[in-house]
Amino acid sequence: MAIIGHSLLARNRKVLVDNCDGRFYNQLMSRKRFIPIFLIFSLFLGCVTTPVTERRSLVLISFEQEVALGEEAYNEILKKETLSLDGQLITIVERVGRQLAAVSPMPHLKWEFKLIESPQKNAFALPGGKVAIYTGILPVCANEAGLAAVMGHEIAHAIARHGAQRMSRSLILTGLLAAASSSLSNNENQKEIMAALGVGTTVGLTLPFSRSNESEADEIGLTLMAKAGYDPGEAERFWGRFSKMKQGSNPPEILSTHPTDTTRIQDIRRLLPKANKIYRANPLKHGLGQSFLYILSRRKMQEMNNKSAQPPLNKPIDPAPAPGQK
Repeated sequence: MAIIGHSLLARNRKVLVDNCDGRFYNQLMSRKRFIPIFLIFSLFLGCVTTPVTERRSLVLISFEQEVALGEEAYNEILKKETLSLDGQLITIVERVGRQLAAVSPMPHLKWEFKLIESPQKNAFALPGGKVAIYTGILPVCANEAGLAAVMGHEIAHAIARHGAQRMSRSLILTGLLAAASSSLSNNENQKEIMAALGVGTTVGLTLPFSRSNESEADEIGLTLMAKAGYDPGEAERFWGRFSKMKQGSNPPEILSTHPTDTTRIQDIRRLLPKANKIYRANPLKHGLGQSFLYILSRRKMQEMNNKSAQPPLNKPIDPAPAPGQK
């Protein structure tokens, strides 16, 4: 195969920057490596338009391949987690998820929404419409609109194909994901593929996307909220509550791939006029939807009652004195 170097890639700089991800091109050029010519064509042909924001991004794997990996990763995670049995909360998660999926650019995916019983304040969505919410984040959500803010953000990662974008970058920059076309099982690159999809192989571990992906997911999530009839202003209030809950634990933004909560709230505030316009024009309005704080407080009381009802552990019996001892 013919090998072509930095000089020819440099001559194509303007076309690449204009037609795809200029930041990634600069990252690639900083490597100063010789690149096979097929990768140059991939950079031209692998550019896709993100729904809603209409940003151009580099994606080198097929949608079908991405969906298959997402479904497999989802099943692997669910095998290790404990699913909630709370019927009321499951119904709320399912209802909010279905309404967001219906107004998304991909309503015909095989959407699944699972509630995982865990104190972790976490959520994720994988390619193919596979979404999971952890019960630990529900008190911060407080109501359906708060939950829609979280789910809309996670669904946005999936429909914007952020996992595929990250896999494509890794494929070119490191070659670690060359085997991504195969199944996750018995794949020596399983950890790298799972990480690119936004989840780790450790139970409950979700990995951050880039700051630009996070900001784009916030923008798409607000739009989905408004189209589904939920008050998009609750997204700002949710992040305010989340920020107060974890005060003192935030790393400086320069050290984090997530925007800081302050930056995120400012960005959401900037995007709200557009989202509110969509919301006001929507004849279907749920507002904040159902509050589930009562359900959560009832659960907590029930857990406390169950603990208090448990019989105390038997006190160990003192051994009998030896013969001749008193």
